[in-house]
Amino acid sequence: MTFDPTEPDLSPDEVQEVVDEAIESEEVVLFMKGDARMPQCGYSQKAVTLLQQYRGADGVATVDVLQNLEAFREALNEHSGWETTPQTFVDGEFIGGSDILEEHHENGDLAEKVNVDPETVEVGAESDSAGESSDVEAPF
Repeated sequence: MTFDPTEPDLSPDEVQEVVDEAIESEEVVLFMKGDARMPQCGYSQKAVTLLQQYRGADGVATVDVLQNLEAFREALNEHSGWETTPQTFVDGEFIGGSDILEEHHENGDLAEKVNVDPETVEVGAESDSAGESSDVEAPF
């Protein structure tokens, strides 16, 4: 038996169940390409880094949409009106993708959006811009 990476792991009905259940049951859920330990795109990396900065590694549930990308796009579109990923939901409400999370971070209201006391969040220089160090010089 050979592995076919284009064969979806989940059927569209299973995807719909996963999406509905995660949005209903998780305080903060990120639908992303890959998982928190190994994001599979830069936007997913940015989103998970920002969310974990505010909520910690255990404070964010993640769902890998690569299990059946087309079915996840359709199921998420029903909840958010968006087909792109990543997508963040807090208490069942669609918050946005990585760019919107970054905008909230820059405006200083991401803590409130993800149900965290802003006084408990330590935002240091090395964690600005979603984990990119601001004091590293480019080699060119």
